[in-house]
Amino acid sequence: MHLLRLFPDDSRLDFMGQRRAAFVFTLLLALVSIVSLSLGGLKLGLDFDGGVLVEARAAEPIRLDDLRGRLAAIGLQGVSLQTFGGEREILIRLHAAPGSETDPKQTVDAVKSVLGPFYEIRRSEFIGPQVSHELLVDGITAAFLAVLLIAVYVWFRFEWQFGLAALLTTLHDVVAVFGLFSVLRLEFDLVAVAAILTIAGYSINDTVVVFDRIRENLRRYKKMGLAELINLSVNQTLTRTILTSGTTMLAVLSLLIFGGPVLRNFSAALAWGIAIGTYSSIFVASALLLFFPSIRLFDRSDAPDDALESGG
Repeated sequence: MHLLRLFPDDSRLDFMGQRRAAFVFTLLLALVSIVSLSLGGLKLGLDFDGGVLVEARAAEPIRLDDLRGRLAAIGLQGVSLQTFGGEREILIRLHAAPGSETDPKQTVDAVKSVLGPFYEIRRSEFIGPQVSHELLVDGITAAFLAVLLIAVYVWFRFEWQFGLAALLTTLHDVVAVFGLFSVLRLEFDLVAVAAILTIAGYSINDTVVVFDRIRENLRRYKKMGLAELINLSVNQTLTRTILTSGTTMLAVLSLLIFGGPVLRNFSAALAWGIAIGTYSSIFVASALLLFFPSIRLFDRSDAPDDALESGG
């Protein structure tokens, strides 16, 4: 028994009838992402670009323009300033210049000399170029390996058509998030990789729910056309999909609005990924099954006639 339903049990929204428009939008989104990644690449964060990070607390509210000018005056390049937790907390990032052999300790000492006695140094870190390159390769590899393993899981749980549809859909969602970072020039770091892995898992969760209902309906209706059966299955799971995505989105938007600059990229990626993942679960994943050879997951010869019954 459902206590809350956004859509009636007998809803007949024609999602499969809109599949061509959905595929056009999907291809355009993927194309924009790929072109942006090819031409502009990613704005790499300190984790992947190498450099020095200094966290400090000031005795008075910080004037960013003044501090940036003083750091530039002593020859420090690639400086990025970010306040967090108030007007007196600051993160100073100095990205390593290509081929630079500057001693990181000297760089930290130079920053301390500019800050003076009115700043308390909370922490300082250095990431070398070799380590940052390894982190970048490992992070991207982890993201795409997760997508592949998700598809293998769906393949074994259902049938190869479902696994291939899950692979293409989840890959689309991941590429769309990479595209968001590229188009908006958001800083791509280890936190962004964590967001992408989270989105991949979230997206496939919705997709598997729809696939499971399709499997149930394959047992129930032996003569119903596949497009009609998929449409029925998506309608039956629609309330669950929207409620799950909506409640998660509320939490993520709270992080985006109130979480401050430190969490902004992470929460923006999650919000975009939830929106795209929900869209792809409804319009793309199941519709892809129509383009593959016939699904013979079950022997439907002993199933009842396809008298249309609503399933909750």
